[in-house]
Amino acid sequence: MAGQYIRFAAFYLGSSLHAHFIYFSINGEASIMKPMLLINVSGEDRPGITSAVTGVLAKYDVVILDVGQSVIHDHLSLGILVGLPETGGVLEPLQAELLALDEPGLRIKFEPVSELEYAEWVSHQGKPRHIVTLLARCIDAEQIARVTAVTAEQGLNIDRISRLSGRIPLDRLNQTGKACIELSVRGTGRDIAQYRKGLLELAAEMNVDIAYQEDTVFRRHRRLVVFDMDSTLVEGEVIDELAKEAGVGDQVAAITARAMAGELDFQESFRQRVAMLKGLSVNALEAVHNRLTLTEGTEKLVSTLQSLGYNTAILSGGFTYFGERIRRQLGIDHVYANELDIEDGVVTGRVKGAVVDGQRKAELLEQLAHRYNISLEQTVAVGDGANDLPMLGIAGLGIAYRAKPLVRASAKQALSNIGLDGILYLMGIRDRDTL
Repeated sequence: MAGQYIRFAAFYLGSSLHAHFIYFSINGEASIMKPMLLINVSGEDRPGITSAVTGVLAKYDVVILDVGQSVIHDHLSLGILVGLPETGGVLEPLQAELLALDEPGLRIKFEPVSELEYAEWVSHQGKPRHIVTLLARCIDAEQIARVTAVTAEQGLNIDRISRLSGRIPLDRLNQTGKACIELSVRGTGRDIAQYRKGLLELAAEMNVDIAYQEDTVFRRHRRLVVFDMDSTLVEGEVIDELAKEAGVGDQVAAITARAMAGELDFQESFRQRVAMLKGLSVNALEAVHNRLTLTEGTEKLVSTLQSLGYNTAILSGGFTYFGERIRRQLGIDHVYANELDIEDGVVTGRVKGAVVDGQRKAELLEQLAHRYNISLEQTVAVGDGANDLPMLGIAGLGIAYRAKPLVRASAKQALSNIGLDGILYLMGIRDRDTL
């Protein structure tokens, strides 16, 4: 197998690296390869370090093959992979000049990189990439340790870990809030389905949310976000509150629970519940609206989406009477829901037109995507009930929010432990980008 090299020789002398970059092929013929050098710089961050390092490199006509820099609590970590000129003779003076940089506390290390190592690194760019998002009220070391252990078991490499949530003052560490870190993971994995299952099991065991997504071009280019209303944008089920006003609260609530869990046909159960509201005064609708409470994080989520240019819609199996008011309150673009039939100020027990069920929600999502000339991959759908599953299934990002067990198990993503604005993290939006 001529041409495959099996040995690399590099020699160190004092503080300088003498890299001959000699490979010996299987047939015994030696070949001199173009030298490459990885330069690692670390220390206390301050203005001018990157400029000083790259200024030295510029003198020696090196080629920048890769570069990365991060700062954590004012500690700099800078890595630069360079290709050295083929003319040779620059390695020692280059190293000497870098080591002579007058920067107290600055540490500079050098490591030779072979062409085989470089070729392997280049080949990784074609491997699948994944995003794992860990969300909780507070993130601790055990949670990260267990997520990264499951990742390592799959033979996946973690390229980057980023904090998406904002910095928390010490006096607020024990208060209810939210925290999020994002892991960029690379590789094919041994069994991605098993990996996802393992992450879901960890989430349930540790009472946190862990989301897995393929890292595609669409992930940061969503354009349309649609929401269920009851138990998603607002706390509780509006029809149950209306039933309390009509004196049939327990009966209707029992039917609603079974319908949202997927145990009953939505259309049939919906018409049955509406019929039980017959005779309810329109004044009762206003009373119910006045006591509705927005879900935690709703206002921040919607205002942020608006500021970033997203289109939004409510697709609800509830009622337009409430949907329109919520739409105006939040500034959402569209609302599609069921219209209660009201005559002489009294609910008739019927709805006008076709019922907005699960299939209709999916159709409306497709129509809105077509209207905005975007693909379904660029859409986000959020809901909690079984009647939300069709739209969650076709959306690029389908999120079950504080959902029933069937829905949580069937949806692509689930969010249960923090507010609705946690959805921003799943879209890759940091706290510093929000209002």
